Amino acid sequence: VQLQASGGGTVQAGDSLRLSCAASGRTFSIYAVGWFRQAPGKEREFVAADNWRVGSTYYAVSVKGRFTISRDNAKNTVYLQMNSLKPEDTALYYCAADPLMLTTTPSDYDYWGQGTLVTVSS
Repeated sequence: VQLQASGGGTVQAGDSLRLSCAASGRTFSIYAVGWFRQAPGKEREFVAADNWRVGSTYYAVSVKGRFTISRDNAKNTVYLQMNSLKPEDTALYYCAADPLMLTTTPSDYDYWGQGTLVTVSS
């Protein structure tokens, strides 16, 4: 499975961005796709995940109500709509895929895309 993340940019606080994660290869093996982020000097943290098998979603408390994860099955693409962005959302955002389960632990995910940088200025 190959993942290609895109959509990052520099915005002001309160603005919105939509990230995309295009999957290719053995996409039928994917159980869940997650978004993670890593700010400078901090550990990679869970943001949101989508269970491709049953359509359930899960969010980190810090983004719930502001971010929405969605999927376009025809395009094998997962989106992360980010609204009401805050400076603390500034980070390198990664998408990842797991063939077995939906988890919030980065090390559980087998496949990773390259990061896309989101910068939110105050």
